[in-house]
Amino acid sequence: MTAARQLLHVRDLAWQSPDGSFTLHVPEFSVHAGDRFAITGPSGCGKSTLLGLLSLALLPVECQIFTLQGQSVNLTDTTARARTQKAALRARYFGFVPQMSALLPFLSIHDNIRLPLDILNTKAPARLRTLAQRLDIEPCLTRMPARISVGQRQRAAIARALVHSPHLLLADEPTAALHPDQAENVMHLLSTETAADGAVLVVTHDPELARKAGYTLIPAVLDGQTTHISTALKTLA
Repeated sequence: MTAARQLLHVRDLAWQSPDGSFTLHVPEFSVHAGDRFAITGPSGCGKSTLLGLLSLALLPVECQIFTLQGQSVNLTDTTARARTQKAALRARYFGFVPQMSALLPFLSIHDNIRLPLDILNTKAPARLRTLAQRLDIEPCLTRMPARISVGQRQRAAIARALVHSPHLLLADEPTAALHPDQAENVMHLLSTETAADGAVLVVTHDPELARKAGYTLIPAVLDGQTTHISTALKTLA
């Protein structure tokens, strides 16, 4: 049996809050094609920070190894060239669902969802429409974000994260603003609509929902002012 392809590998990554009062330590974190992970733990323990680091949006204080699709990335390099490289990798490989929908208020829902395609200079109108249908927001496509509900905005953000079929889908509390029935549908949708050879990593306060949807749980382990998060701590769904 062929081993699943490794998409992301991290070793000894550390992030520290500006005042030095909190540290997030990631001793080992490996993501392979087909993985469906759910990070669990109390509020403020660094789960969202982890997603920011893995998606190349935050700067760690140190990182021994960070490879994305087999390519080594220097996370602590702050040169203009490095920032450009990280932005290109983020656009190509990642889909991201923030805690708050973060839709651009001056664009229609359709154009918000289409943004990743525009950045990659590609088109996928049929996929955009299909995602809108599956998320029950097709009637909202011509509206502006201020004219739809919080839950509809969240589902639009989910469609935006999926429209370009990312290899790595990172979602921060994607179901928090949704009705329980919609939440279950979204957890399955995140899993099935990510690239066939991709992986999903969600942050959630509802481990039972994640377990029911077939996600493997990874608990954040608190040790004083330090949180440790590692795929070595995963528990089977």
